[in-house]
Amino acid sequence: MNPSSHILRRALRYGALGFALCAMLFGSLAMADDLKEKMAAALTGFAGQPIGIEAVRSSPAPGIAEVQIENGPMIYATEDGNYFFLNGDLHQTSATGAINLTEERRAVTRKEQLAAVAVEDMVVFSPDGEPRDYIAVFTDVTCFYCQKLHREVDQLNAKGIEVRYLAFPRGGVDSEGAQKLATAWCAEDQQATLTELKAGVELPVNDCADNPIAAQYQLGQDMGVSGTPAIVTSSGLMVPGYRPADDLAALLGLD
Repeated sequence: MNPSSHILRRALRYGALGFALCAMLFGSLAMADDLKEKMAAALTGFAGQPIGIEAVRSSPAPGIAEVQIENGPMIYATEDGNYFFLNGDLHQTSATGAINLTEERRAVTRKEQLAAVAVEDMVVFSPDGEPRDYIAVFTDVTCFYCQKLHREVDQLNAKGIEVRYLAFPRGGVDSEGAQKLATAWCAEDQQATLTELKAGVELPVNDCADNPIAAQYQLGQDMGVSGTPAIVTSSGLMVPGYRPADDLAALLGLD
């Protein structure tokens, strides 16, 4: 064999390999740029503020990429950018943001759990006429933001929103807060008593034997309530903390 031809074939072979490796690297870089752009757009829409992506790289798991957010945490996403994980929840991206698929599943479960509670076991503030929608609120009379939300019940009712209260004593079922909640639930006029207690009025404890405080507290824990107020919409969406009446109406599509 002609030594020159052998060297030429080797050069061509390794040259082709090098070209292939470069092409693969270029393709990866192109995909990385696409992933950065797609994740930046989805996270920006999801967060409602600009989110930049510092870097993306392959993870040890096949098909999963590491996405480093600028001045933020690293999250994991599928290499096509169609899905990502944030705080343990699975999200699906879109051109305008992202959908929390895990939260959607939780919402279905919450709706089923609330449907199992008799409305008669809640303290309900209803609007005049037929309600347009409702919210269920895990509440505690000693909670400042529960008191603040309660002062807007009339506004919510005026918008056609029924407010259904469930008891969630933050200090547990043996706390003073639980006794005050029981006093409201055991009262002949539950609405007036709850309103007085949230306004700071001291009332004699009325802890009837068949009150649902413990059961509703357990339900809240089962549903992931960690503080009050915890608002659950008719679709099962949980809104932690206080929201103004106008915001809640908008959330329900009633603005």
